[in-house]
Amino acid sequence: MIARRLLVLGTCALMLSACGGNLIGPTDEMQTFVVRPTFPPASEGMKVNWSLSILRPDVPGGLDSDRIALYQPGGTMDFYAKAQYPDRLPATVQRALLDGFEASGRIDAVAREEDALHADYNLLVEVKDFAAHYATQDGVPATNVTLVAKLTTNHGRKILATKTFAVPGNASVNSAGATAQALQQSLAAAVTQVVNWTLDTAPAIVPGTSSDAAANTATPGKNAAQLLHDVTRGSGKSAPPQ
Repeated sequence: MIARRLLVLGTCALMLSACGGNLIGPTDEMQTFVVRPTFPPASEGMKVNWSLSILRPDVPGGLDSDRIALYQPGGTMDFYAKAQYPDRLPATVQRALLDGFEASGRIDAVAREEDALHADYNLLVEVKDFAAHYATQDGVPATNVTLVAKLTTNHGRKILATKTFAVPGNASVNSAGATAQALQQSLAAAVTQVVNWTLDTAPAIVPGTSSDAAANTATPGKNAAQLLHDVTRGSGKSAPPQ
């Protein structure tokens, strides 16, 4: 009886050894990979005098999920097996944008749309790509994060500017974890670009007026920092065109 038990234990040990020591818990258990970039404090840039609402990002149906997306060599969309994000992609991107603006130190009033902030401007981001791309089957994938940002006034919803930000990357190995890490790095770079573009593009608000008025009176060729300097240097009005 003892000999039989030892034989069974020995067989189990060989099975675990064949897995290379990578067996952690049940094989059918979902693994969660957190994608939340961290942003260093900004070292330059004038603070803006307006508030911003970050709308829930617009994400295509295939990417609007908590699964980690990939594209096969033929262009077919798929997902990594038993791998997921903690949240659906719109919430992941929206939180990264909020973290990026807060870390910039250049804006005091920024929040998500659902937080019901009385905002001067709205930022709508459309996620065009957020996935791994395989050139060959079972190869090491490239990654890409593409965001289209639209800056609008709050009341009239007038579009002030639109710009596309695309940041490629590469996974270190062929795995869901390495892909998630590469996507996080690309998201950090894309968000940083969106934050800087937004802060430098939106016109300063003259006290007692709205964002629509600021958009209508903005001097071509001047960014937000220059307009804010004009407003706050004592005149109370934007400087006339040069």
